[in-house]
Amino acid sequence: MSLSLPFDSICVFFCSQVLLAWGLQELHADPETVVRISAAGQSMQCSASVDVLLLLDGSHSIGKGNFERSKHFASKLCDALDINPDRVRVGVIQFSSTPRLEFPLDSYLTKQGVQEKLKKIVFKGGSTEMGLALKYVLRKGFPGGRNSSVPELLIILSDGKSQGSVAVPAKQLKDRGTIVFAVGLKFPRWEELHTLASEPTEQHVLFAEHAADAANGLYSTLTSSRVCNAVPPGCKIESHPCERKTLETVKELAGNYVCWKGSKRPNAVHMSLCPFYSWKRVLIKHPARCYRTICPDPCDSQPCHNGGTCIPEGLEGYHCVCPVGFGGDASCAPKLSLECSVGLLFLVDSSSGTALEGFLHYKAFLKKFFQAVLSKDSPVNVGVAQYSNDVQIPIRVGEYKEVPRLLKLVDTMQFRGGGTLTGKALRYITQHGFNNAPAFRDVHGDLLRMVVLLTESKAQDPVVEAAKYTRGRGLFLIGMGSESLRAELDNVTGNPKHTIIYSNSQDLFSKIPELQEKICSVDHRQGCQSLDLVFALDASAGVGRENFSRLRSFVIGSALQFNINRDVTQIGLVVYSSRVRTAFALDAHVSSSALLQAISQVPFIGGSASTGRALLHIHDDVMTVAKGARPGVTRAVVVITAGHGTEDAIVPAEQLRSSGVSVFVIGIGDVRRDTLLRIAGSPNYLIHVSSYEDLHSYKDLVVERLCEEAKSPVNLCKPNPCMNEGVCVLQNGSYQCECPGSEGPDCESRIFRGNVSRS
Repeated sequence: MSLSLPFDSICVFFCSQVLLAWGLQELHADPETVVRISAAGQSMQCSASVDVLLLLDGSHSIGKGNFERSKHFASKLCDALDINPDRVRVGVIQFSSTPRLEFPLDSYLTKQGVQEKLKKIVFKGGSTEMGLALKYVLRKGFPGGRNSSVPELLIILSDGKSQGSVAVPAKQLKDRGTIVFAVGLKFPRWEELHTLASEPTEQHVLFAEHAADAANGLYSTLTSSRVCNAVPPGCKIESHPCERKTLETVKELAGNYVCWKGSKRPNAVHMSLCPFYSWKRVLIKHPARCYRTICPDPCDSQPCHNGGTCIPEGLEGYHCVCPVGFGGDASCAPKLSLECSVGLLFLVDSSSGTALEGFLHYKAFLKKFFQAVLSKDSPVNVGVAQYSNDVQIPIRVGEYKEVPRLLKLVDTMQFRGGGTLTGKALRYITQHGFNNAPAFRDVHGDLLRMVVLLTESKAQDPVVEAAKYTRGRGLFLIGMGSESLRAELDNVTGNPKHTIIYSNSQDLFSKIPELQEKICSVDHRQGCQSLDLVFALDASAGVGRENFSRLRSFVIGSALQFNINRDVTQIGLVVYSSRVRTAFALDAHVSSSALLQAISQVPFIGGSASTGRALLHIHDDVMTVAKGARPGVTRAVVVITAGHGTEDAIVPAEQLRSSGVSVFVIGIGDVRRDTLLRIAGSPNYLIHVSSYEDLHSYKDLVVERLCEEAKSPVNLCKPNPCMNEGVCVLQNGSYQCECPGSEGPDCESRIFRGNVSRS
């Protein structure tokens, strides 16, 4: 079994990631032993007073590339050392033909300082004169060290192929009390490394190819000798047989050839067969024993749920790396949730343009989304449809609430191929996606209906008109696709804020939180206080039929974001040219579906425009108690105009404000801002839109301002709740009607000569 554990998971003396190219070594260990290394690694920190001298082989046999890796190795070693003047000190000597002190132990007394200096060391090159380097240490000691008052560790990083003798100086160093570790690089000569290392050599000879083994062996040796720390509680040091390999040159008999030799006889030669040899490089196996500190792993109990990855922290702690949508607690519980009441239908592209790979990504996305946001108590009702040339609905909205059942049904969905008829699919699900769904059988249209379109290919049929048809029937659209589809998806959703762009399949999964937020943010209806709202649409010839259709779509999109009923929001609609028509009064429709249907049927009028007549009509005949306006409720009018015929609207607008009605003006195109500002009464109530095409982008802004207006204090006497010319008087947060010539709480009963007549 090959070990390859990352350095930061064991946080010890050596880095496993950067040394994999230095040679080949096979370690055969018990799998349970391998798993438990990481838990021990978190406690492998040397904070004792220790002098550490690194002896780096900078000879040509190592080469510049492996020397750079050895520098990085040494830098990573420092991550596990408590480098400061009173604890661990580090120095470096590079050797080749001659030794060179790179920096003494007292030069850099912080981890950052040592690591920065290591980066700047330059490869020397030359022969491998390790004996001279050892004699240099014998003569100079540990430069900048503490004169043997603390333990001294010499860590030699070399391939063990010295040109001179190393046995004598190595023995002298060890006799002096220096602890010597020999770390083999590239394809080392093991006999020389064993000569260099302290006893027992099997604990002091390590191989840099497998840093997990080398680091744990080094740690085990140091803790057993009490140089750094004692073995942590619950941990134990164990040895196990392992196998190392090195690359060596061997001589082999290749065959024989006829050779001629001299003879004792004069004028004669002797013929015989002579052997010839070849040289080749072979891997030689070296049996060895490896040492490890084994500790209980806190991740053994698999504490991370929902596909989370457990990362040990010391011997007892851990943390979970959770998938997108999870992390609600330390064990990767679902973090997201859909707490808004909505009927949600995913419309998935399974055409040839998306291809099988894209379709499979969508299936995986649906499963992750359901796992991340759905629970048994979630009020959302989900369904899934797929389309290409035709539409199939494998999961009807609200048919299943159990997440495991939904996942199984998603698995059964099959790729179909064919054309990308997105427009046809939108029309189909508008008519059939929700009508027979279980979630809508017992409700009367008030549950918000939403479609999430997942596609990777452009529509091959008219999709913009189909999307308008869908939105006009009260369905809310969210589009998800690649950057190349942004413009098309913006047209489909009717608002760029409802488009989600992803760059690749992994990025698609990361969009789950954004999709969840968009789904529930649509339900502004719960956050807007009671409001009586009237839209006044310019239906004159100056607007035209096509642009009037855009005005209707804007009103539909805005109305979708309100909770339509008699207790929260009422919406009325007035259209005007030179004539004014009430399309429907405030109290005409008490459900979203009925309201949206009525808006979609409002006709274009034509002719010249008179915004003043429209506002007077609203004041006299729409914003009244008799026509559904509610005392004590915020009232607002939204006038949408291209600026034609607005000169007569200033006074009627002031009358509306005097009676407690806010007037919002949306001016489109090249309009006279000063005139519209006088109609609105304040810049806060005036919104300018550059074109009819851009109108849909301002829907959220208009709704936001209307909801803010709904929070403003209201005058309970506007509109006047008193009938028969009664006078409304505010009293202690309420009102009272003074009724000359009539009686009743609201003056509803007129008095005639002693007889009572009901009005």
